[in-house]
Amino acid sequence: MYRSTTPPSFLEWMLGLIKLMRPKQWIKNIFVLAPFLFSGAFLNEDATSQTFLAMLLFCVASSAAYIINDIRDIDHDRRHPEKSKTRPLAAGIISIPASLILLIMLYGILLYGWFLTPKVVLVIIVYLILNLLYTFVLKHQPVLDIFSIAASFVLRVYAGAVAIVVPVSPWMFITTLCLALYLAAIKRRQELNQRGVSGRNVLEKYSVSLVDRYAEMSATGAMLFYSIFVVSAKPELITTIPLVLFGLYRYWFVVETLDRGESPTDVLLSDWQLLLTVVLWIAFCVWALWPVQG
Repeated sequence: MYRSTTPPSFLEWMLGLIKLMRPKQWIKNIFVLAPFLFSGAFLNEDATSQTFLAMLLFCVASSAAYIINDIRDIDHDRRHPEKSKTRPLAAGIISIPASLILLIMLYGILLYGWFLTPKVVLVIIVYLILNLLYTFVLKHQPVLDIFSIAASFVLRVYAGAVAIVVPVSPWMFITTLCLALYLAAIKRRQELNQRGVSGRNVLEKYSVSLVDRYAEMSATGAMLFYSIFVVSAKPELITTIPLVLFGLYRYWFVVETLDRGESPTDVLLSDWQLLLTVVLWIAFCVWALWPVQG
């Protein structure tokens, strides 16, 4: 167990506040852009501004959810060999009163967002409630914990659709769900591999072979449903299917061979091939769906 024995400097305190919000995890909110990307509304200024506003508000909301989680788990994190050093609350860099003040400020931003885009914030409220349930109840329930994580990604996609007032394709919905289930199952697999059942209570109910089957089924579903979505609704994106397939293969290679995957964000940012695949996939989508001006 590690806790800072000397008061942090102002710079350390400010960096601790930033770290408390986990800005690196904001990359998950790129899912908000999916409906905008597939709609091809790149030249629509209103759609562009509304989409990025929705993504910004989701970044604020996800930071608020992380703060509540860190407050709830502070005692557990203080006994954790890594989190006791990396989590500002557990390390004693940020106090609980300071984190509550930051939390209130983030909620204030979301309240202001209500006056700008109420329907998006309504989706965000559902997301916050889901995360509260996850923090206090659902993350201790096997299977429900994985589906809770996946549901948060589906809500991001739905918020992006609400922002630009377009329906969410059923295929996009189920593809997002399967992909998120895959990432969540891999996360549990790596937690089991690296720390056994000591990482979190729910891991006692899982085995590596079980979550491997969850991951395999989810990855297969994601690939299948994405392919159906492309063939039936967006045939111009047919060239992106090999990229998605390679991305799934590469992610699993990184997990199996390099023993990563507990944090999907860390995997993406640390593996250049995977990051390049995502960039190329986005570029191909933009190129294929860019509106033709007559």
